[in-house]
Amino acid sequence: MTQSDAPGDGEPPFLDIVMPFWGDPGQFRLAVESVLAQDAGGWRLTILDDAYPDVAPGAWAAALDDPRVSYLRSAENRGVNGSFREAVRLAEAPYTVIMGCDDLLLPGYVRRIRALVDAHPSATYVQPGVEVIDGEGRLTRPLADRVKAALRPRLEPGSARELAGEPLATSLLRANWTYFPSIAWRTDALKRFDFRPDYEVVLDLALQIEIIEAGGRMVLDGVPVFRYRRHAASVSSWRALEGSRFAEERRYLAEAASGMRRIGWTRAARAAAMRATSRLNALSVLPRALRGRDGAGARALLRHGLGR
Repeated sequence: MTQSDAPGDGEPPFLDIVMPFWGDPGQFRLAVESVLAQDAGGWRLTILDDAYPDVAPGAWAAALDDPRVSYLRSAENRGVNGSFREAVRLAEAPYTVIMGCDDLLLPGYVRRIRALVDAHPSATYVQPGVEVIDGEGRLTRPLADRVKAALRPRLEPGSARELAGEPLATSLLRANWTYFPSIAWRTDALKRFDFRPDYEVVLDLALQIEIIEAGGRMVLDGVPVFRYRRHAASVSSWRALEGSRFAEERRYLAEAASGMRRIGWTRAARAAAMRATSRLNALSVLPRALRGRDGAGARALLRHGLGR
């Protein structure tokens, strides 16, 4: 796509789409192409190559003939947390999404986000509607996503609502039903709070709770404009199997429970302390660890699921 072909050509960027890259080259290419296929302008894509060993995907991205697309390659691997923090540092537009390099935007993503922030000017971040796909790009609905849907606040079809305060914190600490790579954040809030350097898996939940505690508001939308890819190769999936994900969750939720008690949000504190959904998630992964004869992983999962 050339500049003259681009929809919304000449608009100042309203949305920075920052895409850290380390993963399947084919899925990465599809992710980039889904950004280029947006039916509205006002976006800018920055690809952050986290020193991926194969330089061919980066060469393809660097050769794209679109002035809205920038490609940057890191001199060394930063990892998940470092890449996210670099994304925050680079963001300049009023809103930012840190998109997964294996996920997909549906063509109306930018247009819908813009409509939502126009309709909800006090919102700090937007959780748009999400569909889940598998490694082959097929729509799917595994257990984790059925649980998310069951615990997410109710919406009328095609509608959006604002959420805030202790009710939102309680809901998220009971079960983080958001899809981080789909979220559009107000960039000034991202820069103010940033991602904590001591987390790799729960860093998005920790960021949301900080924002909510400071008075931030979420817009939850029911119109699907994003496709989240869930597959066994993801960081959260393999860390769940070997147990380190749950050790991090346990540490964070204990800290969050203490913080919620300190400000008098007793229901939120109770939800964090119980960590009921996190326990159930660990126990749901246990059969895979047993089938794989992963004794250490199985013990870690049991400790998280049944321990104090």
